[in-house]
Amino acid sequence: MAVKFPDRFWRLSAAVALVALSLAACSPEGATERAPEPGDLAVAKVDGRIVWSSDVKREAVAQGLIGEGEPLEVSSDLFRRVMDEVVDQKLLAAEAQKRKLDKAPAAQRRLAAARERMLADMVVESVVSDAVNDKAVRDLYQEQLKLAKPGEELHARQIVVANPTDAEAIKKLLASGASFEALAMERSTDAATRFNGGDLGYFTPDVMPEAYAAALKTAKTGDLVGPFQVEGGWALLKVEDRRPEAAITIESARPQIVRYLTYDQIRDLLEKLRSRAKIEPLLPVRAATPGAPREPADGPAAGEPAAAPASAPPAAPAPKQPGPGATP
Repeated sequence: MAVKFPDRFWRLSAAVALVALSLAACSPEGATERAPEPGDLAVAKVDGRIVWSSDVKREAVAQGLIGEGEPLEVSSDLFRRVMDEVVDQKLLAAEAQKRKLDKAPAAQRRLAAARERMLADMVVESVVSDAVNDKAVRDLYQEQLKLAKPGEELHARQIVVANPTDAEAIKKLLASGASFEALAMERSTDAATRFNGGDLGYFTPDVMPEAYAAALKTAKTGDLVGPFQVEGGWALLKVEDRRPEAAITIESARPQIVRYLTYDQIRDLLEKLRSRAKIEPLLPVRAATPGAPREPADGPAAGEPAAAPASAPPAAPAPKQPGPGATP
């Protein structure tokens, strides 16, 4: 269930966090000094205004230094470095106020846009926090397990040599009872596996190069497969074991499930809002460029008003059925 999310959603939180901090610096002198969050710590004062630990953490998230919800210890060097940047930002914002830069029309528009972005972020956080919870994660995980087709994984060893003549000679030695592991250490040219007896460990055929997957398709435990041509030479394989592929655990699947559910909620919210809103595109119709690709059959005919630019993300695909060992 690998879902690619539009970059603008993941940039939103970081950008809004930075803007929120700037706006906080422009708050009046009489602003409240109570802790904005439970357990918040006052970590500095700038001309009498308190800098809270949550301000520093929010800036660290905005810069991508930590993830949303990750801890940031106040005793760490990273915290102190980001705190210095927050202090600098507050000083610069206060200086902008002294110079009355915030009264300029361009500044007012930028501040209004920042407020809109912050409110947008808040409504997204509210919707997501209500819908993306442990129950939703468990339900989607169980749904994917029911849809998953059981697969198999193999344990095999390999010997890779330069040409088919050498491979056939080794195959004869193996048929006469020679140790596969010993021959792998002595003769194999594959540096990654020769020193552990050619051991490839457990794997599913789909993660292997095509030549390996084809050769192992019908192989049974104990079979000697090959020689067949691979990148870098010719390979002989010994199948040590075949077993059902283990199902992915819910904890391993959780990050992808949470991202999918989050995107799903944002998409649904935007679709509902856009369906209720009156959106009127005001851009002129583009003139046709000679040689440019033609509009699809359902696109607007030449001279008709262009459709509104789609700011909502494309519909999320149905959750891809993960294999028992694949991340949903």
